[in-house]
Amino acid sequence: MAEAAYAAAKDECDVTLMRAEDAEPKHLLGADGYIFCAPENLAALSGMMKEFFDRCYYPVLGKLEGRPYAQMICAGSDGENAVRQLARITTGWRLKEVQPAIIVNTSAQTEAAILAPKTIPENDLAKCRDIGQALAAGLAMGVF
Repeated sequence: MAEAAYAAAKDECDVTLMRAEDAEPKHLLGADGYIFCAPENLAALSGMMKEFFDRCYYPVLGKLEGRPYAQMICAGSDGENAVRQLARITTGWRLKEVQPAIIVNTSAQTEAAILAPKTIPENDLAKCRDIGQALAAGLAMGVF
């Protein structure tokens, strides 16, 4: 999902694709906008993504206001709690949501299905590309 958004965005402006564990406050401060992409685990953001927000939250607090963001969640059921959790965090940073959240539901409900590699359907990847392209185009045109 993140790779699809990245591929669509890189033709519009300078973008960086980073894993949550590699991202630092300096990367947030150096970016004009964000697409947060995470799995939902046990009805919450994945541990890696939550750790990213825990680690970066206070060092950038008060320094990101008004920057645009979008989010994409991959879930085994509804994904709504992860969306709410991420939205609450970005509200604290005073980021501006510029696209509705995308939730891709894999319907993985058994241990085997949860642990198995996932193939995201093309129609969902198209939505991810749309978010990447729209955010990048908005930044490039100065809309955000």
